[in-house]
Amino acid sequence: MRTGTDIPKQYIEVDGKPMICFCLETFLTHESIESVQIVLDKSWQKYMLYHIQLIEKQFKILGKFRGFSNPGANRQMSIYHALTDIRNYAKEDDKVFIHDAARPFVTTDQITRCLTDIEGHDGVLPVLPVKDTMYMTNGKRICSLLDRKYIYAGQTPELFLLGKYYEANKVLLPDRILSINGSTEPAVMAGMDIRLSEGDEGNFKVTTKQDLELFKKL
Repeated sequence: MRTGTDIPKQYIEVDGKPMICFCLETFLTHESIESVQIVLDKSWQKYMLYHIQLIEKQFKILGKFRGFSNPGANRQMSIYHALTDIRNYAKEDDKVFIHDAARPFVTTDQITRCLTDIEGHDGVLPVLPVKDTMYMTNGKRICSLLDRKYIYAGQTPELFLLGKYYEANKVLLPDRILSINGSTEPAVMAGMDIRLSEGDEGNFKVTTKQDLELFKKL
């Protein structure tokens, strides 16, 4: 693993709680979030249920956590499994956030901004402007220069209209969904109207050992 740990990074404990709980607390305590569904391997579900119950007790929250969904062959299949389960209790015109457990520092303001920005659109993608000069290559040589003022780095949480986003993923089954790298890709491929929203530098993804050390420090 790039973080240099023996367990999945989202379960690394800091201050007595796994990384996933830092973002989970933010979503569970947000006044506009009605339900939370977590994609989780069965071997970790008992462990996580204990920590979820601690959060519920600490913040006096009951009923928001709706259950676990099984992982898929890749990240997007995992999302599809969650969308399928969410449709058992949510409406087609409800909005659904997709978030990485490895982004522990999502803020209440970021969530609220996405909910505001989606009005009149099918979805929202938080982005950050690219600071470095960008090059298109063939793997060995530079082929062309890219204008960075038109290039952005995507973040989570992404926000979509549930019904449209579910259908955008469903049409990619069974094989094309396995080549999807980013959660917004199916929405763009389906022609959904996705608005760009202001991202947050502090909402970084823990990927490398250096990221992990920064997370622990912060």
